[in-house]
Amino acid sequence: MPFITEELWALTGDRAKMLVHADWPDYGAELIDAKADREMNWVIALISEIRSARAEMHVPAGLKLPIVMTAMDEAGRAAWAANEPMIARLARLDGMTEGQAPKGAITVAVEGGSFAIPLEGVIDIAEEKSRLSKTLEKLEKDMNGLKGRLSNPKFVESAPEEIVEETREKLTLAEEEASRFRAALKRLDDIG
Repeated sequence: MPFITEELWALTGDRAKMLVHADWPDYGAELIDAKADREMNWVIALISEIRSARAEMHVPAGLKLPIVMTAMDEAGRAAWAANEPMIARLARLDGMTEGQAPKGAITVAVEGGSFAIPLEGVIDIAEEKSRLSKTLEKLEKDMNGLKGRLSNPKFVESAPEEIVEETREKLTLAEEEASRFRAALKRLDDIG
């Protein structure tokens, strides 16, 4: 409701212009807190890594899991202590303990810390391996088709440049996705 904002702008001070015509405010470097910035980047990285690992392993979205801290530096401990409720909520965690990674756990690493998420009894490891293997096989078949197309001189010469570039981008994305699936399979192999 822009008219309310404009009214508040006019009432809270003597202004030369209406808010809609005012310049965006500038802020100086003195307002940037490098320590807080590092801490929040660490928290975001941790939450992202945990959520990615959960998604790769097809852990049900609403299920809260415990996490085991296997190693963490002082900065990580401070960031965890200051942001534990937010981390627990956004990463769907059910508490943290300190110790060695239990059998059947996947490892999540961030700068200055390493964590284990126990998955034994949460997912069917054999079924998950089978699913990932099938998906990887299909992806590799698609990649071979794209590589074949790009290695064909007639295709590269006669196809519009946009199509050739799009095919290259698809191949790059497929290779990145295959790499993620291989990493997920390796995690499952490490579990057992």
